Amino acid sequence: MASRPVVQVRSLEGESTSTLPLPAVFTAPIRNDVVAQIHKSVAKNRRQAYSVAENAGHQTSAESWGTGRAVARIPRVGGGGTSRSGQAAFGNMCRGGRMFAPTKIWRKWHVKVNLNQKRFATVSAVAATALPSLVLARGHRIESVSEIPLVVSSAVESITKTKAAVAALQGLQAHADVSKVIASKKIRAGKGKARGRKHRQRRGPLIVYNEDNGLVRAFRNIPGVETANVRSLNLLQLAPGGHLGRFVIWTEGAFAQLDEVFGTYEKASTLKKGYTLPISKITNPDVTRIINSDEIQSVVRAAGSKTTKRPFSQKKNPLKNRSVLYSLNPYAKAQIKAAQSVERKSAKAKSEPLVKAGEGFLTTLQSA
Repeated sequence: MASRPVVQVRSLEGESTSTLPLPAVFTAPIRNDVVAQIHKSVAKNRRQAYSVAENAGHQTSAESWGTGRAVARIPRVGGGGTSRSGQAAFGNMCRGGRMFAPTKIWRKWHVKVNLNQKRFATVSAVAATALPSLVLARGHRIESVSEIPLVVSSAVESITKTKAAVAALQGLQAHADVSKVIASKKIRAGKGKARGRKHRQRRGPLIVYNEDNGLVRAFRNIPGVETANVRSLNLLQLAPGGHLGRFVIWTEGAFAQLDEVFGTYEKASTLKKGYTLPISKITNPDVTRIINSDEIQSVVRAAGSKTTKRPFSQKKNPLKNRSVLYSLNPYAKAQIKAAQSVERKSAKAKSEPLVKAGEGFLTTLQSA
């Protein structure tokens, strides 16, 4: 293309200071099916192994009573003087017994994911961050943000105090998304509240930087705000839950590095060996407009008369319908023809008059 779209670079106060060309990664195809599938697989690689205790359900002495006592042969607790004695034990159907197929920590927890597919999903997630409709649909409060994608001068990378970080977000009109996160904090339902994850809340903006000169330390205590290096973008952060459209704030240095990190359609990436951006199957997704265009309609055949197909196929009896019979048995035509020939000969023979016996035959018959 002759010229590339440009994006405004904002100061910490929100004023435009310069422009940068839009990196090619933002024009990559957005495939939510690929992102959802890869996110589901990659998220499994952070799971913590769990299992029941190896001796759970077997911490009692129990032995079967055997046959002849009109009870099941399940092991039973010995002793007397307590309601526990005589009760069944060990089995998965027993109270206090072990579970069926006790879980083990050597289960296959991790999932291998194709590297090119992971890169495709990451590229799609990055491209989706530049569409305000997807960012709004994900629930981010960006109504007052001046532009998406939002690029901030590299001075934000040198912020070391959280107070200054909050002031920067307010100057960029991005603090409304943080306020949404603060208001969304709820106590988790279920046992997770007793396992070190008592609260749950929404996700806020993601700060992507080039050099960390104090930025991570400054922003880490703001609720919902996450940081990531442009050279190691993570799909779990770019599309939490497999949903596209994370609100991303790019630093000027990080935004300028995107063509080096992901490459373009003509030039391969310098950080990912031999990787170039995926190309869309079609450049214009408006297929209806293409079909109805003058160029296509001028060469296609005119629509014919509308025919209604019978919703069922009528069953015909081959014993009564000759065409169906011939399709099932091609030799039936010759058979019928031969049978008709024999029938005509027999009818002709019956129609001829009988020959009277001669006088010599009658004399011999009567003399006997």
